[in-house]
Amino acid sequence: MKSFIRWALNHIPRSWLQRMAGWMVPLMGILYVGRGRRCPICGSQYRKFMPYGYVTSREDALCPRCLALERHRMIWLWMTRCTTLLQEHPRLLHVAPEVSLMRHFRRLYGTSGNYITADLESPLADMHFDIQHIPLEDSSVDVVICNHLLEHVADDRLALREIHRVLRPGGWGIMLVPEERSRATTFEDDSITDPKRRTELFGQYDHRRVYGRDYDKRLEDAGFCVQRHSVAELFSEQERKIYATGNDDLVVVYKE
Repeated sequence: MKSFIRWALNHIPRSWLQRMAGWMVPLMGILYVGRGRRCPICGSQYRKFMPYGYVTSREDALCPRCLALERHRMIWLWMTRCTTLLQEHPRLLHVAPEVSLMRHFRRLYGTSGNYITADLESPLADMHFDIQHIPLEDSSVDVVICNHLLEHVADDRLALREIHRVLRPGGWGIMLVPEERSRATTFEDDSITDPKRRTELFGQYDHRRVYGRDYDKRLEDAGFCVQRHSVAELFSEQERKIYATGNDDLVVVYKE
């Protein structure tokens, strides 16, 4: 299973994967029927979650029913417990929308028009644009969710300034990126063009950088106030095991 998923991620175009995953992954999920893990987003229970990863497969990662990964389950739990987003439905811009979160946001928001999905090419998104040039007015959204996208963008600092521009004062966002906290500074080198070499250095052939501990400074330079929470701070050991939340920090930004 690990080898098949890794091969599919690296060889099938992303737009095709997005269309296929909705029926293919739940079918494979039959092999994981049982108890021991619970997805807080869709409520499904499995003996464990499916493996997932482009280079190295992570165990206990992918929910077979809603396709949530560790970070999505962490985000959903935090939003449920620490925000009023799911009750008040403020205007939400969801960039590069994850299917697991998008399905539930669309159901919760209904036809209010306050939930906007955006992507450069995904057939599932409402709008299609380059995040370096967001076609929305200043201070026009209340919340932004943008996860694991900035590492793909040519000028991530410009993208961060654009996100800050469209977020209203008092608004907030969740912006996670692949981080190596052992690195003091972000590593990027566009002169490296070989896909195999880029995968070795950046973790994925289409990544442009590996973020280090200076990621918070990049967010602050764009105008954000940053709050970082560890999963150990947010959830008990038992919760981290049952929900398989992973070990990444939750990075929340605010616009004053």
